[in-house]
Amino acid sequence: METITENGSDGVSLARNTSNNARRGLPMIQTNMKPTDSEFQVCHDDSTPPVRAQTIHELHSLQKKKSTPSTPLSATQGPFATVSDEERQKQQLQSISASLASLTRESGPKVVKGDPATKAEKGTHVHHHPQPHYFASTAFDVSDSALKFTHVLYNLSPAELYEQAIKHEKGSFITATGALATLSGAKTGRSPRDKRVVRDDTTEHDLWWGKGSPNIEMDEHTFLINRERAVDYLNSLEKVYVNDQFLNWDPEHRIKVRIVSARAYHSLFMHNMCIRPTPEELEEFGTPDFTIYNAGQFPCNRYTHYMTSSTSIDINIARKEMVILGTQYAGEMKKGLFGLMHYLMPKRNILSLHSGCNMGKDGDVALFFGLSGTGKTTLSTDHNRYLIGDDEHCWSENGVANIEGGCYAKCVDLSKDKEPDIWNAIKFGTVLENVVFDEHTREVDFSDKSVTENTRAAYPIEYIPNAKIPCVAPHAKNVILLACDAFGVLPPVSKLSLAQTMYHFISGYTALVAGTEDGIKEPQATFSACFGAAFIMMHPTKYAAMLAEKMQKHGATGWLVNTGWSGGSYGLGNRIKLAYTRKIIDAIHSGSLLNAQYTKTEVFGLEIPTALEGVPSEILDPVNTWSDKKAYQDTRLKLASLFKKNFDGFTTYKIGGDQKLTEEIVSAGPIF
Repeated sequence: METITENGSDGVSLARNTSNNARRGLPMIQTNMKPTDSEFQVCHDDSTPPVRAQTIHELHSLQKKKSTPSTPLSATQGPFATVSDEERQKQQLQSISASLASLTRESGPKVVKGDPATKAEKGTHVHHHPQPHYFASTAFDVSDSALKFTHVLYNLSPAELYEQAIKHEKGSFITATGALATLSGAKTGRSPRDKRVVRDDTTEHDLWWGKGSPNIEMDEHTFLINRERAVDYLNSLEKVYVNDQFLNWDPEHRIKVRIVSARAYHSLFMHNMCIRPTPEELEEFGTPDFTIYNAGQFPCNRYTHYMTSSTSIDINIARKEMVILGTQYAGEMKKGLFGLMHYLMPKRNILSLHSGCNMGKDGDVALFFGLSGTGKTTLSTDHNRYLIGDDEHCWSENGVANIEGGCYAKCVDLSKDKEPDIWNAIKFGTVLENVVFDEHTREVDFSDKSVTENTRAAYPIEYIPNAKIPCVAPHAKNVILLACDAFGVLPPVSKLSLAQTMYHFISGYTALVAGTEDGIKEPQATFSACFGAAFIMMHPTKYAAMLAEKMQKHGATGWLVNTGWSGGSYGLGNRIKLAYTRKIIDAIHSGSLLNAQYTKTEVFGLEIPTALEGVPSEILDPVNTWSDKKAYQDTRLKLASLFKKNFDGFTTYKIGGDQKLTEEIVSAGPIF
């Protein structure tokens, strides 16, 4: 057999077997020859050197650039302090271990960092190599739970949380716009009747208890039972998700929170809804001011004292902790933290508000109060103004600041034409709760209410193009109270005196929109003090007095805007067009509505404009839109009596122990 060696046209040496050439028709590369440098460069035409990996696992490890958030350090160390990676991880895990410590067994699982699936792929068997400095605490008794590992996935990025959700959580999908569609389980709304607050020596006097109060009491012992149940469940899992984040954009009054959860969806939700720390801020995060244990996949023990169902949301102010059992609805975390701020902020003489907020280009600030479904999110999201926030704010001596780092918008019947900013915000990183989408195209049908009417979108506030970052603003110029009037009695807009503003703020009248709370199927007329009674901790008059003080000091004007029905009650009349409401809001912002001619209504004594550009004059006075005038008068008296009955519970309450509400405020209500 004859072997001939020759140089090809490209200078590469080839070995050709003449007896095989005819059969194969291709030259064979000679691999045992050592080419010159020039020959090597010609042969390898790629511009980069070959990948330095010996196994497929090593290759995968090169795919992901390491940028894990830094470990929280003690306050004495600067953000750029020299410390080893091992020491950073130790401090971080010790902090999280302390949060997950068991109360009764004085021990917990060994906490390690990272995804166990990733470790398994690399062939690392962490269970066989315990590291002593990862222990939660020095244990006097060792239980089985202390012999297992719980992997902590700490402050993961949205992309990482997408991977976790899609891989491990059934019902998680990427929609056509890149948002993550998830399911919240059996509960698709809040469960206010299952919320409990520990009543102790401090909260006994500070909090609002009794008739009308949202604060349903529980004792310390029962809280600890539920806490132990939640922590035991979280410790039994192979991995948990931990978020360390902030509340309140005002740096002087910022609150540090830690959220420990079992679902990637919950971690991404809170990543969006809370304020996201920088890596430097995480290094100095330290001990959180408040911790949430979300074990919502696991039910509470119904036979435990104070329990009325398998769901329980418990807050302990003294321990600075919140426990969630028996509900996976993410909104419970958001509103639980809001309740916390309703306690902490007034203690600092800062008014906490369930409101939207935006600012004009000239610095004029407007607050929007209203319950879910009144249009608070929609109206505060105005592309002609800077968005400060859509739901939760604080009004301090520095001005108005957003509590959150994201928006939680209702998206039932969402359309690009009506709400373009919210529509465009539903993209990668956004969490879509309980929506229905096309199986093939993954396009969401926002009109489909098969799962629930309370479909939601949670996205970072910077997804709104005109959001002001940081989310702080000067003092408010206009205070707008939104009411979705199911009776069709209230005018589309009314200018309020200070006393009327306090009266309607305390009353908080609106219609409870279907699907917002568990068990509500159709809209119902309701009164919710301060437009958020389910979340306030102190008596409504405390917040109302603070609001009046702020408005008087900074010269703010109060407005009552009805986004509900006109021409009849719900089922007979029609809902006021959003376009008209926007014209009204624009006139408030510009100041032109202050200069309008006004007339006073009977019974409610509301001042309504006689004309407003862009709005039909006949709808400004609701009596004009009713064909049956007698029915209107009867309905108006019915609603007025409901207002009076509701307010009777507030007339005898004393502010500060000795100051009663004035007759001026009481007389600001309906008179008949």
